Amino acid sequence: MAAEATTIPLLTPYRMGKFNLSHRYPETPGIWTKEQVEAWKPIVEAVHAKGGIFFCQMGHVGRVSSQDFQPNGQAPISSTDKPLTPRLRANGIDVAQFTPPRRLSTEEIPQVVNDFRLAARNAIEAGFDGVEIHGAHGYLVDQFMKDQVNDRTDQYGGSLENRCRFALEIVEAVANEIGADKVGIRLSPFADHMESGDSNPKALGLHMAESLNTYGILYCHMVEPRIKTTWEKTECPHSLFPMRKAFRGSFLVAGGYNREDGNNAIAENRGDLVVYGRLFLANPDLPKRFMLNAPLNRYNRDTFYTLDPVVGYTDYPFLESTT
Repeated sequence: MAAEATTIPLLTPYRMGKFNLSHRYPETPGIWTKEQVEAWKPIVEAVHAKGGIFFCQMGHVGRVSSQDFQPNGQAPISSTDKPLTPRLRANGIDVAQFTPPRRLSTEEIPQVVNDFRLAARNAIEAGFDGVEIHGAHGYLVDQFMKDQVNDRTDQYGGSLENRCRFALEIVEAVANEIGADKVGIRLSPFADHMESGDSNPKALGLHMAESLNTYGILYCHMVEPRIKTTWEKTECPHSLFPMRKAFRGSFLVAGGYNREDGNNAIAENRGDLVVYGRLFLANPDLPKRFMLNAPLNRYNRDTFYTLDPVVGYTDYPFLESTT
């Protein structure tokens, strides 16, 4: 929707379909088979029928997984063989037990890059307007970039340039396959989610922002430094502004934004778009509520990532039904 930047955050009728090239949760959607491509088509068509723009987020969880979700019960892959400690799942109830990962060999990495390329091609075939590469929050791409995780000594480890090589190879392959104008990437350089922190996150974020300009992709979607290990805001002296200035495409910012935060971010030119997740989940008419400064539904974290197709996903009321 078009909006005055000084009155409400810049919002678009934009939706993100998410799938993984590997599994962390049961019943994770995929887009690597013909059947999956066909199954996505009516969903994409329904979003387009409402005037929406629909990107498919492509992710690989890497070591954030268990052998129970892997072919033939094998170990999940990663940049390292360092295991993750058990933790509570996102619903706050179940304890996740992670299988120690297997370090990818140098020779195997091009195949994983190719998996992203093929998935991007499938997404376009399914009708998506583009794809977003998930390079954040401790998943596989992030596991290569962050020096807390990546302990490699080959061309994919050690220096900042080497650690970012895997991510940039994926970007290049995907952009070459479907066109750079259909490609975005999500990054969280300051986060240490899933034990994936970095000793110099500002340098990491700036290097990625500058390097991405080589490929001319549509956008870079970065998570605010105030989001560390949880999805709640914390006090933080760091800023994404250096990355925003360095990147020449559209710069999307995410991380605990409310209406006022979003207004300020756009008014102060700290981003081109403000991304909302939890608030949009709980408020299907969020742009309208922001425009009217209307009360918001409160989200229920206990229903995040459940297998129920309705509860916590499509059962939050629209504004008209609450007035």
